[in-house]
Amino acid sequence: MNKKLSVGIVSLIVILIAGSLLLVWGISTYNRIVTLDEQVKSAWSQVESQYQRRYDLIPNLVETVKGFARQEREVLENVTNARARVGQLNVSPQVLTDPQAFSQFQRAQDGLSSALSRLLAVVENYPTLKSNENFLQLQSQLEGTENRITVARNRFNEAVQSYNTMIRRFPGSVIAGMTGFGEGQYFQAREGAEEAPAVRF
Repeated sequence: MNKKLSVGIVSLIVILIAGSLLLVWGISTYNRIVTLDEQVKSAWSQVESQYQRRYDLIPNLVETVKGFARQEREVLENVTNARARVGQLNVSPQVLTDPQAFSQFQRAQDGLSSALSRLLAVVENYPTLKSNENFLQLQSQLEGTENRITVARNRFNEAVQSYNTMIRRFPGSVIAGMTGFGEGQYFQAREGAEEAPAVRF
């Protein structure tokens, strides 16, 4: 009887130790996923911040150009309309795991980038505007913002890659599946971006 009792106690201790180790492993994995998820959210907030900076600069740029390029009304309207489409988007945290919403967000931002590129190309026809101090300052800020957007998007993609790798690899995939963590979305290159733009002088 004594021998059976001691075997039972040893078995119970082994089960408790194994269960404790499994629990510690599960908590550790969960905490790592949460950390990576927060890094994705932090990187996303940097992307949004840079897009907001660009969004805020556009009215000043358009007003500065308006005075010089009255006949370029269509280009100015395209920029204003693209900015309005971006402003109408309701970007919630769920956009990070919803491929359709993320794609819609990216299309709107790409449309704004394209409209701004056309606006800056039109400015080439106005030497007085190109030398205007206000315009030069706005153009410099806009170019700096575009660079910041690129850097923020790259950092976001790196954070998403780390997070997605963690939730797709075993054993993280088990914990992610049990706790509802979904795959994050990447920024993709704009359609046609692989082709070199035509340069005309």
